[in-house]
Amino acid sequence: MDDQLNDEALIKEVLQGGKEAFAFLVNRYKDRVYGLLRDMGAQQQDAQDLTQEAFIKAYRSLSSHHIERSFASWLYTIAANLLRDSWRRRQADISYGHNLNAHEHMECPEAMYLQMEKRLEIHDMLLGLSPQHRMVLLLRYTNDLSYEEIGIILDIPVSKVQNDLHRAKKKMKQLLKDKEVHVHEMLER
Repeated sequence: MDDQLNDEALIKEVLQGGKEAFAFLVNRYKDRVYGLLRDMGAQQQDAQDLTQEAFIKAYRSLSSHHIERSFASWLYTIAANLLRDSWRRRQADISYGHNLNAHEHMECPEAMYLQMEKRLEIHDMLLGLSPQHRMVLLLRYTNDLSYEEIGIILDIPVSKVQNDLHRAKKKMKQLLKDKEVHVHEMLER
């Protein structure tokens, strides 16, 4: 099967009984779904389990997916809802873990360390946002979704998406400014 088949063609093939076509969709989106869940605050094992659960749920519900709509958005909605359900069941904070293995391909240890530090700082700043603002920001900039797609995933109007995104960026800028002031003050001592 051609790896370049679009989602619509793969979905049609799965619905016509070609179950192996779903494996192409899994391979295409598994890292994105996992990354979204991690960025939303799921720990590594939880993100792996929820990614698998999202694909199982998507497979079972594939006939209800509107073929003219984005499969990726639909899948992200399933994953985000599963994570929210998981949080509700646990009634506990999920620590915001870090996937440092993504940097193993870097050659220079110093560059690897600096990249890791930069990523940890960004993740720490993201933790300063409310879960809603963090999710809107991540869906927009790590998954490159439109306001409409984000609204569908989060079940909120586009105007709220825009407002939340504006507030999230404003808060991130303030956190960055506060961090720079803190570092500057440390250097002055």
